[in-house]
Amino acid sequence: MAEDRDGMVVYRRPGCPYRMKLRLRLRFTRLRYTEVNIWRDPEAAAFIRSVADGNETVPTVPVAGHAMVNPSERQVRDAVREAHAPQQDAS
Repeated sequence: MAEDRDGMVVYRRPGCPYRMKLRLRLRFTRLRYTEVNIWRDPEAAAFIRSVADGNETVPTVPVAGHAMVNPSERQVRDAVREAHAPQQDAS
């Protein structure tokens, strides 16, 4: 699922305060990402449940095959840096 999309994906659902916090912090980075609403995308919701012990916990951000559930902005930046994802700039 995550590999089917271009760049980094932030899985979300409306009204989630944790996603709002991450979104605000990511605005101050050069990371490019798209957001996917799991309430409108059944495949995305199934992916989230598969990596979050059956729960629909958001935000969930997969980077280089590793899904981070409710990560901080720093965790996302570090994962992108460690993965050396060529389409991302974690500076």
